[in-house]
Formats: sequence, structure tokens, C-alpha cells
Amino acid sequence: MANYTTADIKALREQTGAGMMDVKKALDEAEGNTEKALEIIRLKGIKSLSKREGRAASAGLVLVSISDQADGQVGVMVEVNSETDFVAKNDKFIEFADKVLAAAVESGAQDVDQLLAAPADGATVKDMVDGIAAVIGEKIVVSRLARVEAPAVTSYLHKSNPDLPPQVGVLVGTDKEAAEVAHDVALHIAAYQPEYLSRESVPAEVVEKERATLEELTRNEGKPEAALPKIVEGRMNGFYKENVLLDQPFAKDPKSSVGEIVKASNGNVVAFVRFQVGN
Repeated sequence: MANYTTADIKALREQTGAGMMDVKKALDEAEGNTEKALEIIRLKGIKSLSKREGRAASAGLVLVSISDQADGQVGVMVEVNSETDFVAKNDKFIEFADKVLAAAVESGAQDVDQLLAAPADGATVKDMVDGIAAVIGEKIVVSRLARVEAPAVTSYLHKSNPDLPPQVGVLVGTDKEAAEVAHDVALHIAAYQPEYLSRESVPAEVVEKERATLEELTRNEGKPEAALPKIVEGRMNGFYKENVLLDQPFAKDPKSSVGEIVKASNGNVVAFVRFQVGN
């Protein structure tokens, strides 16, 4: 029987993030040699990477970083996914995710492909992903990256479960005047999940499709043909209130819209991004 203790198992689990049975099997195979066991865990993980390609990585976390630049601020947000919540709250996984975020900030990557190719830990982010996936034994994915540049950038991270890392992240870019209400706007975005910033930012094809659907629905209800334009326009306003940030009733004061709250600050929201893990 291999000579190792429960302390050896605990130390190797903390070092790798691997499951208890995987650690015990590796220690047995390595006859108690922790360095050899670590190599066994890594090699087995690398061999099984292709088998995990089809698995869903719907757990994970969201991280943000805001830094100053010459003409304002830049906010960077990444979503990093694992298969289970158990891994998502693992210290090794969180440390890895922090390195991914740092690489995103340092490289100036504009999308996930650029981020995966960016340098990190003496290799690339892609190499880091493969390395931690091999050790932990789950599919690990860097799924999303966003950058918001504005005179002022505000972030908000929300924990859906207090035992897990943040599951929802928001970046809001504003001018300096609206920075005073940006935090409340970020909280609103986290809760109300708007799709678009303004009516003007809704793609024309989306508006046309929604309007056509509402026209057909209204006509099928038997409404007078002459009244259709006004009824449809009213229903389009409802669509905007549901999906457009500036049209939504403000979370802290539903009698006012987000746009009215921002206007009262004499400022403007110029951009926002919302991530929710797995969505």
C-alpha cells in the first residue's frame, strides 16, 4: 500500500483542484510520491481534454477591471466558465481567472480569440486554459470578453449565491456628469437585463420584425384598420420599455425612466455591457 497521509491528499487537492478520488488514485499509482502524483494528474487530464469538448461549461464567474487612460477610463470584463459550481469556487480556478483578466487588460484584446492568443504565465492564455483543465478534470472555457471606454466607467458585480463568486457583471460607460448616477444604473441593468441602450441602438431588422408581429397580432384581434397605427405604436412603446435601458422604469424609482434619471444628472450613458454566467 502506498505511503501517504490525509494531509498529502489535502495538499495535492489544494494544489491541483482535482477531486479526492483522482488524487488518491494518483498517489496510489505514484506510491505516495506527491510530485509524481501531480504529474500523473496532469497527464491524465491532458489525455481526456478531447473527451470533454462536448460537455457544457455553464458554471463559472465574471470578473472586471477598470483602469485610467489619457482620455478617461477603460473597463474590461471577462466570463470564465467551468462545468460545476464546485470548481467555480475553487481557489485555483479563481486564481486562474484573475490571470485571464490580467492578460485581457495587458494585451488590449478586443475579443476572445485575441485573448486566448495573448501572453500569460510565460505561455498563452490558451495554454493556461488547457493546463488547468487537465489538472482539474473539467472543461474550462474563456467564453466572453468586453471592453467599455468612456470618460467614466463604473462596474457592478452581483453574487446570485453567496457561496459562489460573482455570477452577474455590469460595466457602464458615462460622461463625467452621469458618473454620479452610474452605480445605480449598473444595479438597474443587473436586475432588469436591458438588451439595448437607446431606441436608436435597436437594430432596424429587430424593430421591423417586432412591428410586423404587433401589426399582425392587432389585426387578428379585430381592431379597426384605421386604429392599427396608433395601437401598434403604443405596443412598440411597451417593447422599448421592456428592452431599452433608457426607456425602462428606473429600479429605484419606477415613476421615472432610466433616461429621465440620467438626464437629471445633465449627463449621458454612452455604453453598457451585462454578463450573466451561462447565459
